[in-house]
Amino acid sequence: MRNNMRQDSVKMHKLLIELVLLGVISSSNGAIQRPDYDDTPNPEFLNLAWMASIPDDRLLSEITMPGTHNTMALYGGVYAECQTWSLASQLRAGVRFLDIRVRHVNGNLTIHHGVSYQRAHFGDVLEGVTDFLQEYPTETVLMRLKEEFSETGDIYGAVVDYINRYSHWDLLWHSRLVPTMSEARGKIIILQNFNGPDLGMRYDSMDIADDWKVPTLAHVQEKWQSVYNHLEAAPSGNKAQIFLTYSSGAGVFAHPRAVAQLINPQLYEYLRAKTDLNQRFGIICMDFPAAPIIQMIIDFQLKEAFKTEQV
Repeated sequence: MRNNMRQDSVKMHKLLIELVLLGVISSSNGAIQRPDYDDTPNPEFLNLAWMASIPDDRLLSEITMPGTHNTMALYGGVYAECQTWSLASQLRAGVRFLDIRVRHVNGNLTIHHGVSYQRAHFGDVLEGVTDFLQEYPTETVLMRLKEEFSETGDIYGAVVDYINRYSHWDLLWHSRLVPTMSEARGKIIILQNFNGPDLGMRYDSMDIADDWKVPTLAHVQEKWQSVYNHLEAAPSGNKAQIFLTYSSGAGVFAHPRAVAQLINPQLYEYLRAKTDLNQRFGIICMDFPAAPIIQMIIDFQLKEAFKTEQV
């Protein structure tokens, strides 16, 4: 048994070396744009108002949608960066779930990924999402919000202050219940990952797979297995509960880019094999997604909506 495990480990390390040499895993700063992975500055194409064709009575928990992990993590080097597109570009590309991390200091909420300041504050996020929803009112944006790189455990008051200053109170979905598409259109749905009175839905109310720890690239297959298992469970899961699957991961010897370059193609092939099944997968949250994989995720929902219209 130990010999088999050792042989498998050796094979995996050899494969990883070959992938680096072939350019499948980038070890440099050269930008890559593939159907499944994109770390160039702009998406290949856009999906501005794809939710417009979703039936009004469809619960948000029944919708398959693309999201980004650590949405604002564009700076700080290879261990901090999870995206290269701006917030505006992500929304215009079709992303509808945002993962926002704020550091709380004296009422100020700055955007962080760990120690790395992301050259923005929560007001920038609110203004960007508000502007987008005002331009495309058929859409909705789900926003996970949590405290990061501070431990006050009390960001509620600051969040409310920022909402009043940089957005509109009535732009929020003020309920723990999962809205229908009609109820959600034009609104920000806060997925509250912090203490305090309700600002929206509770993050922990969702069925979540976020096994983000990938110590080395030799552990990528364990990460993929977690993603695969959760995606397989989603179609038959509780349709009144939102499913959220993170394909992202990182570790000391596996930075986000390297993990995404190995996980994203497996995710792409998995979804491509399911395209004729009209299944609900929920939110699929990625590092460095590309426009074609975003389109593929959107198409599951659009196909189902078209099917409903035809009946």
